[in-house]
Amino acid sequence: MNQDLQHSLRLRVEQTLQESQTPGATIAIYINGQPFLEMGVGDQDPNHQVPLPSDANFYIYSITKSLLATAALNLVKEGQLDLDASVQPYLPNFSLDAPITLRQLLSHTSGLPDYGEVRAYFDALQATPSSPWSTQTFLNLAQTQGLQFTPGTGWAYSNIGYLLLRFVLEAVTNLPIHQYLHNVIFSPLSLKKTFVPGTLDDVRELTPGYSTFFSGDELQDVIRFYHPGWVSHGVVVSTAPELAKIIDALFAGSLLNASLVEQMLHPIHILGNEHPLFHTIGYGLGLFLGIDSPYGTVGGHTGAGPGYSVAAFHFPSLVENRMTLVALANRDRHDLDLALKIIFRMVRTLERFADAL
Repeated sequence: MNQDLQHSLRLRVEQTLQESQTPGATIAIYINGQPFLEMGVGDQDPNHQVPLPSDANFYIYSITKSLLATAALNLVKEGQLDLDASVQPYLPNFSLDAPITLRQLLSHTSGLPDYGEVRAYFDALQATPSSPWSTQTFLNLAQTQGLQFTPGTGWAYSNIGYLLLRFVLEAVTNLPIHQYLHNVIFSPLSLKKTFVPGTLDDVRELTPGYSTFFSGDELQDVIRFYHPGWVSHGVVVSTAPELAKIIDALFAGSLLNASLVEQMLHPIHILGNEHPLFHTIGYGLGLFLGIDSPYGTVGGHTGAGPGYSVAAFHFPSLVENRMTLVALANRDRHDLDLALKIIFRMVRTLERFADAL
């Protein structure tokens, strides 16, 4: 690899970490289906200046939605689910005000509410971070709030929608979600450090993640006491290299056939806001989309939660190469879109060194 390119990528990540007062980040790049780079930048423990390894484990937070969508479309491929049929038969303990389809769950057009907007959720999380709500409590909250709009007539990001998707997947496969994701994604790709945790004991090996969410002003490692059950639909743990392998395999057609990947990339909703990297932003099936970007239709997802900011995106034509870029940062700077900013700067650096690729 070109040493100047590697050095420049490190400098750009370091700059972003300094600007956001973030201890460290890991990045990974795939080019034309092959691993090109993995790098740890900064520290996993700023108090003792312990370097962050490139294969450090992180919660990938809402990037999990892209994996759940992939798992659902695998069942569509097998004829066990229909994108445009009601999911009510798979949800005997949750009554819907109106029929909701699998496509609507995947695209956030179901009208279901999001607990992320509810004060009671944040109050409970801050009060008892090690004791999450039961899934029934999440469902009761959704049932009380009701639909925000008639399914298919609007767009609203909904973690509850993906909790229902998890129930649908578990009902159809008769497997817990961690096992089904292992069977259809993690095992076929021979991943060693990617899994769905269920308890705090399961996440003892995660890299420290820093936040002021619980302390108010002091930056503290929150991963030791933040229970993964607070992410109702389940949350995947992975590394930058392994997550890059997943996203790259998805777009290469190794996990789904080309027609289903095309459906994921079809914008169900246009968010309307312009982005310097992605231009017009839309949402497909489990993917944020850069619809008219100079790199083709960019697809991927961001994620953020206590301790981490994460992003993973696929670029069909970045300096005339198919590329997948991943950034995982060990601080939850929601206000800065921290991991997405790292990816933005990675893209600009790769463009500058196009002749070296």
